Amino acid sequence: MKENHPLDVVVLGRVGYDLYSEQPNVPLPQVRRFSRYLGGSSANTAVGLSRLGARVGMVSCLGTDLLSEFLLEFLRAEGVDTAHIQRREGFLPSLAFTEVSPPDRFPQVFYRHNAVDTMLAIGDADLDYIGKARMFVTNGTALCASPSRESAYLALERARQAGSRVVLDVDFRPMSWPGPVEAGLAVRLALPYVDVLIANETELLLAAGCQEPGAAVERLLGRGVAMLVAKLGNQGVRVYSGGETAFLAPYPVEVGTTIGAGDGFAAGFLYALLQNLPLLECLHYGNAAAAMVVSRLSCSEAMPRLEEVQALMRSQRKDFETC
Repeated sequence: MKENHPLDVVVLGRVGYDLYSEQPNVPLPQVRRFSRYLGGSSANTAVGLSRLGARVGMVSCLGTDLLSEFLLEFLRAEGVDTAHIQRREGFLPSLAFTEVSPPDRFPQVFYRHNAVDTMLAIGDADLDYIGKARMFVTNGTALCASPSRESAYLALERARQAGSRVVLDVDFRPMSWPGPVEAGLAVRLALPYVDVLIANETELLLAAGCQEPGAAVERLLGRGVAMLVAKLGNQGVRVYSGGETAFLAPYPVEVGTTIGAGDGFAAGFLYALLQNLPLLECLHYGNAAAAMVVSRLSCSEAMPRLEEVQALMRSQRKDFETC
């Protein structure tokens, strides 16, 4: 553990602009009313960690436009340090439109052509900032284009050299890549620097470069990943670490929207890791946070506070213990 440092976590990655339908069960082409929110997996996770009580900073890139101003101010209001968010004139943040048709239809349309987050050009001051945090978190989307790709690799390298716990969420977004082969290669090149790898079932196969889930797990652990977090959808989450395995089913809730559930899980799970809690307890924090996000609309504003997560854990723990 790094003592007496002002930040627990530095998150590197995209900050986006989200528009969610205000007309439930209306197909996206027919929706006329939307609400706007901060989005982007990295930004959502940063907000989630901050709301849980972690000291969080972001390294990213935004434009000089009015939408970027909203995103920057939202992060600041949530207590996220934005001193290392760069600005690039002439580029805009990514934009996502989401249909809301519970319980299982949430199609999205993304606009990410030359998105400003891909313009991140990391410098020495940013690398020093990253190297002083207890934990460094980034995701696969940061690897999708230059110069953010090179910046992410440099950041991963510096964080590992500095002794930070390094986390990579695969976060595969097809619209950001020529194809899954390129995305998988980019993730595998990052693995030598990664302590904690987070992936859903599709992303496990992509990251491992194989077609069978069991073989993917073995291959990724064999490549030196110290902790592998496998998100198994409505089945739950399984963690592999140091020969130990832990599994937890999802917390049952009424679904508002499933968008952002993975970001909520990451925030809860990583917060618990920062507290050095046992693996199963980390899963409880992650699954409880994810459940609260699922029960609400939006990603960033749906992120729960610590007391909310702990209250849900207390209310449902007996159900898990009797299963």
